Amino acid sequence: MTEVNRGMGVITETDCYLFGQGTHYEIYKKLGAHPMTLDGVSGYYFAVWAPHATAVSVVGDFNDWKTEANPCVAVFEGGIWECFIPGLHAGMLYKFALRSAAGELLFKADPYARSAEFRPGTASKLADEPWEYAWKDDAWMRKRAKQDPRKEALSIYECHLGSWKRGDGNERDGFLSYETLARELSAYVKEMGYTHVELMGIAEYPFDGSWGYQVTGYYAPTSRYGDPKGFQFFVDSMHEAGIGVILDWVPAHFPRDAFGLADFDGQALYEYADTRKGEHPDWGTKIFNYGKTEVENFLIANALYWYEIYHIDGLRVDAVASMLYLDYGRRDGEWLPNRFGGNGNLEAIEFFKHLNSIIRKREDGSIIIAEESTAWPNITKSPEEGGLGFHFKWNMGWMHDFLAYMKEDPLYRSYHHNQMTFGMSYAYSEKFILVLSHDEVVHLKRSMIEKMPGIGEERFQNLKAGYFFMLGHAGKKLLFMGQDFGQYSEWSEARSIDWYLLEEKENRSLHNFMRDLLHLYREYPAFYEADYEYEGFSWVNADDSSRSIYSFIRNRKNHYVIGKSGEKAAGKNNALKETETGEISESKGTGSKGLNRKGHEESLLFVVNMTPVERADYWVGMPKSKEAKLLFTEEGMVTKEKYFPVLKGECDGRDYHIAYPLKGYGIALFSFIEEEEDRVANAKPCPNKKSELKKGENEKKEKKGQGELAAKKHRTA
Repeated sequence: MTEVNRGMGVITETDCYLFGQGTHYEIYKKLGAHPMTLDGVSGYYFAVWAPHATAVSVVGDFNDWKTEANPCVAVFEGGIWECFIPGLHAGMLYKFALRSAAGELLFKADPYARSAEFRPGTASKLADEPWEYAWKDDAWMRKRAKQDPRKEALSIYECHLGSWKRGDGNERDGFLSYETLARELSAYVKEMGYTHVELMGIAEYPFDGSWGYQVTGYYAPTSRYGDPKGFQFFVDSMHEAGIGVILDWVPAHFPRDAFGLADFDGQALYEYADTRKGEHPDWGTKIFNYGKTEVENFLIANALYWYEIYHIDGLRVDAVASMLYLDYGRRDGEWLPNRFGGNGNLEAIEFFKHLNSIIRKREDGSIIIAEESTAWPNITKSPEEGGLGFHFKWNMGWMHDFLAYMKEDPLYRSYHHNQMTFGMSYAYSEKFILVLSHDEVVHLKRSMIEKMPGIGEERFQNLKAGYFFMLGHAGKKLLFMGQDFGQYSEWSEARSIDWYLLEEKENRSLHNFMRDLLHLYREYPAFYEADYEYEGFSWVNADDSSRSIYSFIRNRKNHYVIGKSGEKAAGKNNALKETETGEISESKGTGSKGLNRKGHEESLLFVVNMTPVERADYWVGMPKSKEAKLLFTEEGMVTKEKYFPVLKGECDGRDYHIAYPLKGYGIALFSFIEEEEDRVANAKPCPNKKSELKKGENEKKEKKGQGELAAKKHRTA
């Protein structure tokens, strides 16, 4: 019986067992390259999983890349090879040299490398242990652990660091450093009022044009912007500024690069061997073998590595649909059904359940998000409930409907009215994030402002109305960089977004509009607290298609409170009298105290006009209340307090209403406190209408409005 080599004691029998079971969640502390002192001599310890290799060695700039200089020895029986090389230090380059069963010599980057050579180089780079970084974000981490992310504000700024801003040439290839980005990006995001940044392309990748979605160094922050400590400093600084950090994570596929994971030890190791399951025909990439426990371990440990070692607040998992469906991107005959004859990848499903169960059990406020583009059920239900376990899902359906509607000429929007309302019919089926991502402003899709109909200022009016609708809609929010000031050109990873546009009046106006709206979003819990509760959203009028006007109410969770006396709590204001005209009453310090209570317990009323036609006396239904405070309009924040009396008179299926002069492309955000439970809350309302006395007048106004819109279309044609 051949004695098993037990190695140097770094890799233990327990390590091998757990790795083989797919449950060694800190395997990155054993595999890869690590500083070590052996027999009083300092150097680096190397370990790699290569079960099909017949020989393995470490090559690098320290041994002139000679394969015979530093051979590795196989330990135990799990296919792990190890060696120790004295005298090495951080910054040196290395690869593993592997001899395949067919005799081919392969030079591979370390799958567990914590740092990588600056592209176009492809070597791994020795680094200090990243878990030795002295973090300063204890307060942030403690606060995060106490929060339920579903009930918190979540407004995400999606960002590609290499093209957010470019350097002056002092940095490599114009890339700003992690340290510089930490300072400048945190200042911008904080000023704008976003809660989080979502970073594209942080794990190392060779090709700039892949945007970071063809990863070769899953454990290495890209060297484009600096070293691992630099990225830790970046996250630390973001947390100090009160900003969360989400990373794009790509477990769906990996590239074919000869130095990468593909055919790692001469055979399919990380990928499925059968190309019908192991390759994406459209993308030209390899697919991870989710049924192989060591591969599952590699990915799950990698996800946890970013949470644990880099203190990130969330992962957004790319291309989830491509993992779930065996026939994704394939024609009949090009894919293998599962054991039940279906098209679901059962191994990927179990992988997600395993991964997300672990992340959920952390209970530290961190999140994981699915970019899933189909109607696969229960993406955000827990695995115990039969779901995949993600905290949130990108709402791709809402995004496509929203963009399709916003591109329409206002003259024809009445025929597409339901594209903006349809999203609420399934809004509670998952925990959704509404997204306007990078994918929508590339590949000839045009930038957000260029999608808008009209010319000049009208485009900006359209976009403001659209963003206002989005921020009010149920669900968390995401915008891609440049969208908040009206970037004209499509995004390119090769250049900075056009910051000079902030010198232009219209772009600066949009920028200020979004800044104020995002701060309001964080200030008023009704925007976000009950995103996934039926009580959190109710249409006032979802059916005003002839005028292309939308109105709805957002409430806090458990917004309707019974006071200690048994009476229903509400703001009181005896200084305002209900008037027949509904004229604006300006506060003199005697306004409703309830509207300014600490914590903003008010509900919010949203009204948005998607046409250039003015509605001088627009009625909108309301729950019973004394008054509604105007917070925000198409001009931005209302700085001088203005109140509108809530008048008795049926409108939109409610017994009360306010009258408001709604401008073309006009918006209005009101805060109010209910005096009694709204009898039609969350019910489908009837069409907006005024009293019978004004019916004839309304009909005339409708005809006039349509005529104005048609005339405007004729003039601009």
